[in-house]
Amino acid sequence: NRERSVMHLLEVKNLKKSFGNIEAVNDVSFTVPQGAITGLIGRNGAGKTTTIRMLMNIFLPDSGDILFQGASAGIEFQEKTGYLPEERGLYKKLKVLETIFFFAELKNKSKKQIEKRAIELLKKFDLFDRRNSKVEDLSKGNQQKLQFICTVIHEPDYLVLDEPFSGLDPINTNILKEMILEFKRQGKVIIFSTHLMEFAEKMCDHVVMIDKGKIVLSGSILDIKKRYSHRNISLVYDGDISFLKGDSMIESIEDYGNYTGIKVKEESDVQNVLSALISHKVNVRSFIANDISLHEIFISLVGADSENNEKKEN
Repeated sequence: NRERSVMHLLEVKNLKKSFGNIEAVNDVSFTVPQGAITGLIGRNGAGKTTTIRMLMNIFLPDSGDILFQGASAGIEFQEKTGYLPEERGLYKKLKVLETIFFFAELKNKSKKQIEKRAIELLKKFDLFDRRNSKVEDLSKGNQQKLQFICTVIHEPDYLVLDEPFSGLDPINTNILKEMILEFKRQGKVIIFSTHLMEFAEKMCDHVVMIDKGKIVLSGSILDIKKRYSHRNISLVYDGDISFLKGDSMIESIEDYGNYTGIKVKEESDVQNVLSALISHKVNVRSFIANDISLHEIFISLVGADSENNEKKEN
């Protein structure tokens, strides 16, 4: 038990939560390692937000346990955590700087203690000129940035972020991504949920994939990709590869837009595919053997229909 408490910040054991006849979370268990970014990933409605709300004691589980450093999680974890909820909660009539001071006071930090840091963050997110604007006069993206500043202003040890990139343009998405990685470099533990596989793959050390309230995959990104990449090819090309469809050495071909994933039946067929592409005069721009994206793994486990439905919803 002692070894576990050193290795893991949080242990989630057999969590269950229902709303009426709907099982939102069904027997979910996972660990959050120290010094890492852990991603809760899955499509919209998979159970990610319900799980996070139980971590933050907003929802009580019907059964199961959440352990913080080996003991039942309680007020200590909440006090040390910066929580960014999926549904943002800002007071529309307050001014920007007043809002930051208000959230800092909720975490027992005075205006004097955090004013310098607040100004630094406002400048970083290009909000300093709007510091005296009312929240209601900000764009949705700027409100999102303000909410993040309020989440981290008390310099928490841990961050729990529910869909942190929602509503941000590419420039501010990159700023937020760099800030999260900087917090990781400082030794902070970060948990964030997302339905965007590319963010999880680029940023997370560990992922927990949830679908229909159940965990379908859990572990380090490196181990997961190694497990699923065997006999897989990531291909970027110009030309026609229709000749591969139906070929006896091909198990499956999936077009993901910017690249194509090819699964062969035997490991020796990897080089045969490359030879076939060249002989058919296909312009191969990238051919990576034994490589697979988290997006491909997600579709293989959850199903292409789920992904297509989510794109329609978004």
